[in-house]
Amino acid sequence: MDFFEAQARAKKRTSRLVALFSLAVLGTIAAGYFGAVVVTGQFANVTSLSSGRAFERSQLLAPRSSLPPSSLWQPQLFALVSLGTLAVVGLASLYKWHQFSAGGSAVAESVGGRRVDPHTTDLAERRLLNVVEEMALASGIVMPGVFILDDEPAINAFAAGLTTSDAVVAVTRGTLEKLTRDELQGVVAHEFSHILNGDMRLNLRLTSLIFGILVLGLIGRGIISSLGRSRLGSSRDSKNSGGIIAAIGAAGLSLLVIGYVGYFFGRLIQAAVSRQREFLADAAAVQFTRNPAGIGGALKKIAGYALGSSLAHAKSAAIGHFFFAQGFRSTFGGLWATHPPVEVRIRAIEPAFDGKVFDPPKILDATYDNWSRVRGFTSPASGDRSTPAAANPEQRAAQPKFFPPGSLNLALLGEAAVLHASLPPRLLAAAHSPAQAPVLLYGLVLSDHETTQRRQISLIASRAGGEALHLLENLAPHLRSLGPAQKLPLLQLALPALKTLRPSALAPFFELLDELVHADSRVSPFEFALQKLLLRNVAATRAPATAIIQIYSFQAVAPEIATVLSVLAHSSPGDTAAAFAAGAAQLKLLDGRLDAPAASIDLLALDLALHKLATASAPIKQRLLVAATAVVTANGEVHVEEYELLRAIAATLDIPLPPLPPLPQ
Repeated sequence: MDFFEAQARAKKRTSRLVALFSLAVLGTIAAGYFGAVVVTGQFANVTSLSSGRAFERSQLLAPRSSLPPSSLWQPQLFALVSLGTLAVVGLASLYKWHQFSAGGSAVAESVGGRRVDPHTTDLAERRLLNVVEEMALASGIVMPGVFILDDEPAINAFAAGLTTSDAVVAVTRGTLEKLTRDELQGVVAHEFSHILNGDMRLNLRLTSLIFGILVLGLIGRGIISSLGRSRLGSSRDSKNSGGIIAAIGAAGLSLLVIGYVGYFFGRLIQAAVSRQREFLADAAAVQFTRNPAGIGGALKKIAGYALGSSLAHAKSAAIGHFFFAQGFRSTFGGLWATHPPVEVRIRAIEPAFDGKVFDPPKILDATYDNWSRVRGFTSPASGDRSTPAAANPEQRAAQPKFFPPGSLNLALLGEAAVLHASLPPRLLAAAHSPAQAPVLLYGLVLSDHETTQRRQISLIASRAGGEALHLLENLAPHLRSLGPAQKLPLLQLALPALKTLRPSALAPFFELLDELVHADSRVSPFEFALQKLLLRNVAATRAPATAIIQIYSFQAVAPEIATVLSVLAHSSPGDTAAAFAAGAAQLKLLDGRLDAPAASIDLLALDLALHKLATASAPIKQRLLVAATAVVTANGEVHVEEYELLRAIAATLDIPLPPLPPLPQ
């Protein structure tokens, strides 16, 4: 899968969606305007009728055709209706969008989701965590939060979030209990494809826009309900108020009809967009796992179980297009169906499907998969999908073969499974603990130089306390066993725990970590990568909305691009000038405009350059990453340290980059 192509498709779909919803809103305005013309005309007649007895008698006796007609075109009324409709729809959509600003966790919690404890002893939950962790390592994205919908016995799942940094993956209890590991991996791969394709943000936009249109109908319903209550308590002497109440009631009825008609067409648009994306996600899941039987088996079980994928939570219908399968009964002959029929999806995966679905014998026991599989290994019975050998933890050079951004395939999944299993269990436990994860990161930046390390330990003792120092001593033997290629993935798995820290604990943690990094008066590429990844992803959680794209010109960021290529060229062993030239050759639009590489590595300049490049458009980021990759591979080999720096650069640009490929044996 091409990450940039997928993002471009998502942007194109968003543009179409905005156009369609703009037409829906314009239609709503038009309907509201004509309704307002009728209501105001009737209200004017009622008001004139009540102005005096003599005038009332003459008007009542007059033929209906003699009443003053209302003009169909009233510019002031049209402007008022347009502004009012746009204000209501816009404010309601913004309100709903603000509710989602907390990221995917807010969506999961809104439908009863429970965050999985990283230290859970439940084998089914442990298996789910390992599958998600392996897929996060393989794709290069931050480990998503993992939620379980405990009160949902059906088979379903969803991914939600504004960015890859605040994404969550949620599954129902039925998914845990009824699917094998391969089937669960297929479902999770489907959800990861939504994360990598940019579908999550589109889903949130859909929900917000539809809610904005629905609010018109809710206002109309509220007006009618309030009139009904006030009518019951009104005095019989209020003869002149009857016409006014009737006019207000007509306005409420108009809003009710117009709002729900707009909502109806909005749901049609939502369903059509969602169905197409599900086919693409199914295909991506097969591509990721190279195991059609995984996701195919999950779909067959949905078709075979009585509950299927139906959800019980009252709010699930509002986010029905988020889910892996149809979560509610579709009305209007399937026009509102957010997913294609299960049988159609199965045939798209298995063209020879004979129509026989899963015959459920009983709830699957999680111990069906033994603990070694829970740790991340696949069963030999899963087909010809052998797991590659583990990467050598020593800092050796690998062949310059890169998987593109957003990649996730068999080789990467197998390597991620082996890497995950090779991490010391004690360090994994610390990475999963909000209390221990900060100390783990302190340990990752400890210097090998004895004098510097003593200074760092003294800082930890004085700033974090004796308890932190004791924990660090406990982790020390395991930290010494780590190879360079294992450190950054460990940070990747620790990020979810670090995101849960309160601001009062987060600030001193960042300050101490920065002091430890600068204890030797220099910053290594690994330390830069660690801090950059940490700050980028934790900051994204505090404010998930992505930066506004402001730069579309390559020339506007030519100095910053030169800085990035220069730092990478100095980090790569070999001829610095040749490596820089290899990267510059990939940027034809900047031919002759890039300055020569700097005399040395300047990580401060790199940090400032990345801050500006983060607001550049996708084509600029894409070409920059291609050029950066050319620099790293210019000498025919790739070292862990320079690749970590490349991953930090990619993460700053919101581009998930897979880990370093397996080393040749």
